[in-house]
Amino acid sequence: MPSLTRRPAWQRRSDRFRHPAQVIAAGFAAAVAVGTGLLSLPAATRSGERADLVDALFTATSAVCVTGLVTVDTGTYWSGFGQAVILLLIQAGGLGIMTLATLFTVLLSRRLGVRARFLAQAETKSLSLDDVRGVVRRIVLFSLTTEAVVATVLAVRFATRYDESFGAALYDGVFHAVSAFNNAGFSTRADSLVGYVTDPWINLTVAAAVILGGLGFPVVFELARAWRRPATWSVMTRITVAMTVALLAFGTVVFTLAEFSNPETFGPLDGPEKLLAGFFASTMTRTAGFNSIDIGALRPESLLASDVLMFIGGGSAGTAGGIKVTTFGLLAFVLWSEMRGETDVNVGRRRVPTSNQRQALAIALLSVGAVVGATAVLLAITSYSLDVVLFEVVSAFATVGLSTGITGSLPPEADLLLVVLMFAGRIGPLTLASALALRDRDRRFELPEERTIVG
Repeated sequence: MPSLTRRPAWQRRSDRFRHPAQVIAAGFAAAVAVGTGLLSLPAATRSGERADLVDALFTATSAVCVTGLVTVDTGTYWSGFGQAVILLLIQAGGLGIMTLATLFTVLLSRRLGVRARFLAQAETKSLSLDDVRGVVRRIVLFSLTTEAVVATVLAVRFATRYDESFGAALYDGVFHAVSAFNNAGFSTRADSLVGYVTDPWINLTVAAAVILGGLGFPVVFELARAWRRPATWSVMTRITVAMTVALLAFGTVVFTLAEFSNPETFGPLDGPEKLLAGFFASTMTRTAGFNSIDIGALRPESLLASDVLMFIGGGSAGTAGGIKVTTFGLLAFVLWSEMRGETDVNVGRRRVPTSNQRQALAIALLSVGAVVGATAVLLAITSYSLDVVLFEVVSAFATVGLSTGITGSLPPEADLLLVVLMFAGRIGPLTLASALALRDRDRRFELPEERTIVG
């Protein structure tokens, strides 16, 4: 007979955070709160005055959620201390709050409990609890090594080609390397990377960092082990690689053709430079946030293509946002199987579980709902057109950071809405939904089946 004794309040509160998703959401929220507090200090601004609370909150959320949208210019508004805070928030957000916490636990105690492993597994998307400690080490090592290599290449280029001092070139190289690998899109330049639109060293280096960070750690590790044996790749790696290549090619072709004669974007460039700018734009819409051309001058077809690419995003367990290429690719396989009348969804020689299919559908529908709802609200409280507002909303939710230039002129209530979108987009719609649930509910019976008309 169940006990009727009411449990203590502290025990009931602890039950609310048993699910890893809840702890992850709380961890990101705590990081945003700390970042907001630090950016609110007078020392964080060049003027020595306290930043507006909404600006501090917006910037901290954008940094932790590796988005890149800003209400104030990063290079001129924030001081060296403020920029350092932003850089640390980007790094923390990219690696994941739970990943960092797990690393610190390993370093301090050399022990990792089952609960801590489970939390780290949820953040790193590792498939085995026993591998979490090694996975976290490899994630940190891979991230820092990649950022160091990218920073070196950029610093050398800034110093030798653009006559920057050694200190300035090194600082800019490190800042843009961390921002690129973590798909954040923050830049110390007011116009992002527009001044380097014809420079393949900077464009391709930044693009490579973005792609590596956006592929996802499990995919990168598997490719490193078995890049010569595609037949042995997992379903996630197969879908991620195939969709990444396809979407990069699609975006490059669309941007190059659509903007080929646009005098405000690709028009002044020669043939190879147009192709370089098209590839860079295609890469950045995969949630990176840098831009080498004026986003506000893009033609409508380019804005629409950007919306699609931003919404899809990058790989799972990486630093990219969006619904993820694995979600989009899995839904494409579901559609293909349904059109062929097959009962199972197969990728290569593997069958995809029904639970994965439901998860992909849930993420896609929740994301569509969030984008449509936020777009309707922003249209109601601002005077901007649908294409501009939709671009801003998708950019925030997919943690991209690209903007047509309206972010700084939005009213405070619109900024707060974008903050919510960035937060929800970073931790994931399904993760957020499960974090709000107090417990899992298992149905102990099945109802009679009845088919309905669909379509």
